[in-house]
Amino acid sequence: MNTRTLVLLSLFVGIGAVLHTVIPGFFFGMKPDMMLTMMFLGIMLFPNKTAVSLLAIATGIISGVTTSFPGGFIPNIVDKVVTAAIFFGLFTLLKAKATPIKAALLTAVGTFISGATFLAVALIIVGLPGGATFGGLFIAVVIPTAFVNTIAMIVIYPIVQSLMRRTYTVPQQ
Repeated sequence: MNTRTLVLLSLFVGIGAVLHTVIPGFFFGMKPDMMLTMMFLGIMLFPNKTAVSLLAIATGIISGVTTSFPGGFIPNIVDKVVTAAIFFGLFTLLKAKATPIKAALLTAVGTFISGATFLAVALIIVGLPGGATFGGLFIAVVIPTAFVNTIAMIVIYPIVQSLMRRTYTVPQQ
């Protein structure tokens, strides 16, 4: 992996961290995870195991540090690593060039996987806050987050793809 790729992945993680930090928690301290959008973007632009692993770990740690969910550090790390692996697997199974629609659909699926993983790990390790249920939090937080992330990807992906074509040779997917 070259320095340019590392810098771009770091930029995605940094943008995701800012978005994750400034968006307030709205339901038992849970907030929409915009870091996922940036992680998915990085995976689609640099689909190789090393980049995906590094991106997943970095995103998990930064997301864990900036979370407003009580006891959410470990669930965030586990969630990002699992989600990145599954997202990468789904992306490579498509074996077709990513389009904004495919990127949006994968983002929605990835967000559902991420939310379910996060809630399951949080439930097992620290419990869910305020007597909330898995299903209740999934409906109240994960579904709206999937919607927001999907819309964000529809807007962001074509812009980033265009910029990457002009300034950097994107590996063919």
